[in-house]
Amino acid sequence: MPSVYEAAGGTAGLTRLAAAWHARVLADEVVSHAFSHGYHPEHTARLADYWAEALGGPAAYTSQHGDETTVVRMHSGNGPHEEMDRRAIACFDAALTDAGFTTDPLRQVLHDYFAWATTTTMNRYHRSPDDVPADLALPRWSWDGLEHQ
Repeated sequence: MPSVYEAAGGTAGLTRLAAAWHARVLADEVVSHAFSHGYHPEHTARLADYWAEALGGPAAYTSQHGDETTVVRMHSGNGPHEEMDRRAIACFDAALTDAGFTTDPLRQVLHDYFAWATTTTMNRYHRSPDDVPADLALPRWSWDGLEHQ
């Protein structure tokens, strides 16, 4: 069986999804706040690399852009934000359709991964980025969910 990464069309498919998600969140009045202070000009490509690595693809994110600790720190220290998380997930679900991911089981696996990451690893350290451990490993996701690390 191919990896989730392969089934999603590799880096090209995940770049298409990242671009669709980014467009959706920038248009959302709540989620766009997360980007109100700006974002890296290569955000879409970096996000696609991150998802690719998490979903069974090459280690392009960690070899070129940073590690899991850096990513989690970027998402930390903002207090609880359940409504933003719900809306980010809704944007992702719409982006799945925009990017052509319309059939299961792939669509469901991608949704499950994004919802899990949004509500756990990216949402764990509300108080301060300084609370994030220095040695986090990028979580891997397969057809069966989170893989043991």
